[in-house]
Amino acid sequence: AGGPEEEAEDGKALATAAETRALLGRLREVHGGGKAHEVALQRFRGIMNKYEEQPHLLDPHLGKNKSYKIFLRLFPHEVADMEPVLDLVANQNPKDHETWETRYILLLWLSVTCLIPFDFSRLDGNLVTQPGQTRMSIMDRILQIAESYLVVGDKARDGAAVLVSRFITRPDVKHSKMAGFLDWSLCSLARSSFQNVEGVITMNGMLQALVSTAHRGHGDSRDLLFAAATVLSCLDGCRLPESNQTLLRKLGVKLVQRLGLTFLKPKVAAWRYQRGCRSLAANLQLLTQGQSEQKQKPPLLTSDDDEDDDVPEGVESVIEQLLAGLKDKDTVVRWSAAKGIGRMAGRLPRALADDVVGSVLECFSFQETDKAWHGGCLALAELGRRGLLLPSRLADVVPVILKALTYDEKRGACSVGTNVRDAACYVCWAFARAYEPQELKPFVTTISSALLITTVFDRDVNCRRAASAAFQENVGRQGTFPHGIDILTTADYFAVGNRCNCFLVISVFIAGFPEYTQPMIDHLVAMKINHWDRVIRELAAKALHNLTQQAPVYCATRVFPTLLSMTLSSDLHTRHGSILACAEVAYALHRLAAQESRFVSEVTTCFKMNGWQWLINDTLRSLHLISSHSRQQIKDTAVSALAALCSEYYVKESGEADPAIQEALITQYLAELRNPEEMTRCGFSLALGALPRFLLKGRLQQVLTGLRAVTHTSPEDVSFAESRRDGLKAIAGICQTVGVKAGAPDEAVCRENVSQIYSALLGCMDDYTKDSRGDVGSWVRKAAMTSLMDLTLLLARSQPELIEAHICERIMCCVAQQASEKIDGFRAHAASVFLTLLHFDSPPIPHVPHRGELEKLFPRSSVASVNWSAASQAFPRITQLLGLPTYRYHVLLGLVVSVGGLTESTIRHSTQSLFEYMRGIQSDPQALGSFGGTLLQIFEDNLLKDRTGLTFLIEKVCVPGLECSSSSHPFAVKLLALCKKEIKNSKDIHKLLSGISVFCGMVQFPGSVRKSALLQLCLLLGHRFPPIRKTTASQVYEMVLTYGDVVSADVLDEVVAVLSDTAWNAELAVVREPRNRLCDLLGVPRPQLVPKPGAC
Repeated sequence: AGGPEEEAEDGKALATAAETRALLGRLREVHGGGKAHEVALQRFRGIMNKYEEQPHLLDPHLGKNKSYKIFLRLFPHEVADMEPVLDLVANQNPKDHETWETRYILLLWLSVTCLIPFDFSRLDGNLVTQPGQTRMSIMDRILQIAESYLVVGDKARDGAAVLVSRFITRPDVKHSKMAGFLDWSLCSLARSSFQNVEGVITMNGMLQALVSTAHRGHGDSRDLLFAAATVLSCLDGCRLPESNQTLLRKLGVKLVQRLGLTFLKPKVAAWRYQRGCRSLAANLQLLTQGQSEQKQKPPLLTSDDDEDDDVPEGVESVIEQLLAGLKDKDTVVRWSAAKGIGRMAGRLPRALADDVVGSVLECFSFQETDKAWHGGCLALAELGRRGLLLPSRLADVVPVILKALTYDEKRGACSVGTNVRDAACYVCWAFARAYEPQELKPFVTTISSALLITTVFDRDVNCRRAASAAFQENVGRQGTFPHGIDILTTADYFAVGNRCNCFLVISVFIAGFPEYTQPMIDHLVAMKINHWDRVIRELAAKALHNLTQQAPVYCATRVFPTLLSMTLSSDLHTRHGSILACAEVAYALHRLAAQESRFVSEVTTCFKMNGWQWLINDTLRSLHLISSHSRQQIKDTAVSALAALCSEYYVKESGEADPAIQEALITQYLAELRNPEEMTRCGFSLALGALPRFLLKGRLQQVLTGLRAVTHTSPEDVSFAESRRDGLKAIAGICQTVGVKAGAPDEAVCRENVSQIYSALLGCMDDYTKDSRGDVGSWVRKAAMTSLMDLTLLLARSQPELIEAHICERIMCCVAQQASEKIDGFRAHAASVFLTLLHFDSPPIPHVPHRGELEKLFPRSSVASVNWSAASQAFPRITQLLGLPTYRYHVLLGLVVSVGGLTESTIRHSTQSLFEYMRGIQSDPQALGSFGGTLLQIFEDNLLKDRTGLTFLIEKVCVPGLECSSSSHPFAVKLLALCKKEIKNSKDIHKLLSGISVFCGMVQFPGSVRKSALLQLCLLLGHRFPPIRKTTASQVYEMVLTYGDVVSADVLDEVVAVLSDTAWNAELAVVREPRNRLCDLLGVPRPQLVPKPGAC
């Protein structure tokens, strides 16, 4: 008796059954629609959905998720039901797509009534109703309905195919109607094309009907034998293998195999291999009882011993088409072809069936695609399952199945072969059920190892689980797999679902059994280290690390040399995986060296120069071949590996370097600094910077000279910003490595070489190189700032007297300039370096200009919370440095770059901060004059340099802020002269527009400055660019109205009229006359045309 819970479940099931019957009983009431219909339908679906996972529970009642065969027998099928059902079907509208369920069910019901054991003619009665009128017979009505529904586009077509198969194979129908139906269906096939929708629908219906008919008639009667050749000929004409419709190709393959079976007598081949009892429970029972398993007796229906029966000609064509179907692009077609191969081979003589096996094995050629391999595996599984693959063939079959278990072909960014490996597992599963243990005994070792390798090392979870299931089946049915039960308890269905767990945990457990250790290691080296998926390569390397402890001698003497040779491969995946694996195996051997140190020393010593050193050098030399997103990581890893290699193997017991190695290494690396490939220079620069101190001793000056050459900008390598950046990093790294030592310029930083180092670093602070990537010079400047900071802090800690005053001043000024420029992240880094140098107190940096004022402007307590990347917070603080004479030039130069930038927030906040500063010094003529002088000096030093926004700065800030200057002030005169030089012959629209604003602003100064400014504006009114002329006229119009003393009152109206009425964007010859008139009115000389050089 069950417990309370079981009784509750039973009660709930009974209640659900009762509710379902009640819903079915109310069908007539709710059929009309409305709310009651919707509620009943929703409740019925809710009940049925509970059985989706186990629909067989509904078989005794009604199958929702099952084939029509389950509930077909539940239809009433008495003689009295024939005509009512036929009338119901005849009254349906085939074009009403909303009622296809009704038509489908009625056609299935009609197909059941067609099985009544009475001749249809006995149901017709008197067909003559009136003189001259005759009713259609039931046989004709059914055939007409079936043919009409075979060409519809909904599910009713499938019901019509079932109806045809049951109707046309009746004894009273096939003699009179089958030939005509076949003729109609074949003609319909011949007229249809799979290139259009209507043709696909028609061909689908015809093929379904023919397949169903052939399926019901391929027994003893072989109803379609008389037309099999004709149907096959028609199928050849349809060219179904060329269709892109999967269902059509599948139906074609099914029809071909059914027709092929009609050529052969239905028999069970006496030559087939027959295992004894195939029931696992019976096997276990026999073993418990101590009985030997008896061979199963052959079935009664067998073939004669005479194997010389003639095989019809059509059989060969059928088998050829089925073999071609094994290579189809869709799985369902290949699966149908595989089953057809198995069925056909079961009726062939032994010799011919063996030829079929040989043809299937040809699918496993290296020239074939993954589709052929998959189809071949399915066919072998079918042949083995049916006993048609004799044990004598296992020696040929097992090797190809082992290859299929590891089949993986890279295609683009992914690979194909998952289905092949899954099907190969199915073959192994089928073999376990098909053969006696003694037949598979010679192959147990290889099959078990291959299945376990797939179980733990396959990339796809489906294949790992399929291999686990096949291994379990072999353990249970064969009983010969080594350590099968122990392994299955660990590598079960759920455990192999996690890939990392398989590679790193389960594999270690399985490798603990000696039979599997070496095959697993060999598989990782041969198949997974060079895998296309980076994750698999990394997992394989880690798995090798774990498995090394199981076979340390084998890994040290065989695996490690193999992996090292693989690092020379031209394939990038192989090189990457083998490098990772070498590292993991070497590390595993190192860990074992606590007890067995011999392994590591013997292996690594012989390869330390010729192997590891070559690998590092080749990697650094090939950086330009590596994708940009992973280049930096590979470069850093190679450099760190070089440092470790040198520290471990290139030092003598005395702590000195081997002179030969030192000479060879440094000479080679310095030579590579002149390589035409930029990335090669980068790699070897960083490599020199990572060398240990003992290798640099005595060669420091030589190395620093080579690196200084890399950081120098020359015309041929001006775009090599990355190599200059890495050269700076290398110089800073070397300084940190060798330290500071007096009087030893070839061993450490000292007074003799520190000025040269500072010169190289400070020279890169002016690198403003630009290319398609943008301001690449910022990479160099950032590295230079960092290197300057590191070197200065190093000297301050050990020998601060080496930091000279002019050097410290230049460092602080250059960094302050970078802190006032336009790139947010770059500005933040510069501010960090500046404040680090200012606030360093262990001991303080000597000779910092204006240290006291700086500490008041940037107190430690407040600057820590400042976000220097934000222009709103950075520029108000940076502009305070303009009050310190030492920093004014460099900070103002940086602000010039920011004011002329592109980012709206940077322009706004830099301009506003600068204007606020100028407003604060308006009352101080000395400060204002000093500021103006500095500005003019910057303008003169950077004349015609597009990087600076000087004209924009003067337009927006300086001209409005210097209103107090007199006409004879040197600032106004010099500023006007510099602006004239800046825009002369310029084609930069933005620069010209800023120049117009500057000249209009300078008109406010009377005297010679005003006259020169008006002359420049008149020249711009005749500029070759129409937008410049138009903008100049507009701004001059505003200027004469703003400054009333520029134009006398008697000519003001005419000046305004000329400026406003002239079409300044017209042809240049047209606008010259009004321009000249304006010159006369403004009192400036008319511009004269200058003849071009060489003109007659």
